[in-house]
Amino acid sequence: MAMVAITNPQLSFNLFYCSVTGREASISRQTASRIRYRFSSSRWLSLNSSSSTNRSFDSFKSRCSIANTDVHLNHVAVEDEEISAVDIGCRTTPIVQLKSDVLDTESLSILTGDTYVDSLLTTLPVLTEEEQKTLAATPAHPEGLYAFYASCLAGNLVEQLWNFAWPSAIALLHPSLLPVAVMGFLTKLVIIIGGPLVGKLMDHSPRVPSYIFLNVVQASAQLLSAAMIIHAHTVSPASASSILLRPWFAVLVLAGAIERLSGVALGVAMERDWVVLLAGINRPIALAQANAVLNRIDLLCEIAGTSLFGILLSRYDPVTCLKLAASLMVWSLPIMISLTWLTNKLSTGVLDRAKCCQASRRTSDEGPLPDAQNFVSTGLEAIKHGWREYIQQPVLPASLAYVLLYFNVVLTPGSLMTAFLTQRGLNPSVIGGFSGLCAFMGVAATFLSASLVRRFGILKAGAVGLTFQALLLTIAVAVYQSGTLSQRSPLLLFLCLIVFSRLGHMSYDIVGAQILQTGIPSSKANLIGTTEISVASLAESLMLGVVILANDVSHFGFLAMLSVLSVVGAAWMFCRWLLNPTEEQRSLFSFDPQL
Repeated sequence: MAMVAITNPQLSFNLFYCSVTGREASISRQTASRIRYRFSSSRWLSLNSSSSTNRSFDSFKSRCSIANTDVHLNHVAVEDEEISAVDIGCRTTPIVQLKSDVLDTESLSILTGDTYVDSLLTTLPVLTEEEQKTLAATPAHPEGLYAFYASCLAGNLVEQLWNFAWPSAIALLHPSLLPVAVMGFLTKLVIIIGGPLVGKLMDHSPRVPSYIFLNVVQASAQLLSAAMIIHAHTVSPASASSILLRPWFAVLVLAGAIERLSGVALGVAMERDWVVLLAGINRPIALAQANAVLNRIDLLCEIAGTSLFGILLSRYDPVTCLKLAASLMVWSLPIMISLTWLTNKLSTGVLDRAKCCQASRRTSDEGPLPDAQNFVSTGLEAIKHGWREYIQQPVLPASLAYVLLYFNVVLTPGSLMTAFLTQRGLNPSVIGGFSGLCAFMGVAATFLSASLVRRFGILKAGAVGLTFQALLLTIAVAVYQSGTLSQRSPLLLFLCLIVFSRLGHMSYDIVGAQILQTGIPSSKANLIGTTEISVASLAESLMLGVVILANDVSHFGFLAMLSVLSVVGAAWMFCRWLLNPTEEQRSLFSFDPQL
């Protein structure tokens, strides 16, 4: 009995025993042709014998060819095929590697099974704990990640400025929450319907071209919206109900819906797909750091954008401010496009998605891609599939807690709070400062969340953030209900409580993002992410429907009570999920020492 090992650069076989028979035998033509086909590339043949065989082959080379040889293989799997082998009749070859039709041999020591395994194990590189931590903290594509940060900075600055500009400008048209609430409500409906469809399209489209296309669409919608608001300020003022019937308002709603849908899709692509590829899905520390940087960029842009437009609005008329904002949109678009291409180039094309990958990711349960003939039916199928995948995700309670926070539409820096403070006669620079401080608390939360995770673990850190937010907002509502906001000090206390509550909100936002990144497969990141935004938009639209019915400023206290109840409900749901972990939850978060 001799030991035979067959190896090549792409394949690896276990050692097995064979018996050497006579030179002449028979081999079926089918088997012979299969062997030639599978080993058509050049491979060296090396052979040795050990000292235990009482023969010494210190160094010799010979050439032999296989002809009329009986080969019996014991079902050795090679890729997707099986080869039968092994009684090989060759003149002097106890160990073989195949090279084309001609076999070259050279000396190599025969190892026993135990010795062979031991030698393999001793040559495997083993990283120390420090090296493993260093690797986990090193991004897979650091240069591409930095270019990606710059692209996000350019895009988020314009988006945050516009998110503050349009409700401020509309609120100056008429002292009512109705126009802002109606526009927000209809925009959310478009996101509910279009979110899953856009997410599915992005999952099946090349990343870079689709990202650039959405940036162009978003910038165009922002420019059209600015033009409509400028037109509204140049015509005679009208009542809140008559504003809703004006043609310019209909165009404004449509452009705003397209702008928000594009913004949601871009945000999901950045936070759930691009950053994971650039940082490395198997490098948790680098991914957590990248998530924190993205949040800081977004919040710093919110500080800069809101403060800048607030200062401009306090010194110039709304039309001039909107023209300056439109100029910034035009200049930022080519910068974003250039930085996007640079990101892909510096990351060695990791963002490119081959067509074969797109085809392989289309399974039977995903439904067909949309085309001109069945756009409506495909859209409905995409929505249904997106909601089904969303419900089946293993971290659904954490996502639902995030959705419940969207019911809080008034006790948060947003369009309704901006309109409310504007109609109370506060200086625009003060309103901008309030929004900027809220964003600054978010930046502080990116550092605070890291300490919370180290002390409590990732899941308990989320519970701490939600509980803290619910507590402060409850106190803020109590201050408002006391009826003393007409005085300066209670109003400032009310606003300060909202500002500090953002620490808890953003802490959960950062921790929740990593929870969802851990629990959702990357192949469904865009679909589930946009569907989650659709569900959140549904929650927000329901609350905006209540605001439409109670659009007078005197009903703000009732709306604030509903908002704080939603935050309390989110904290309760997440804590309940945390106290009753499932086996799947334990498996997903096995790295969490507190679970």
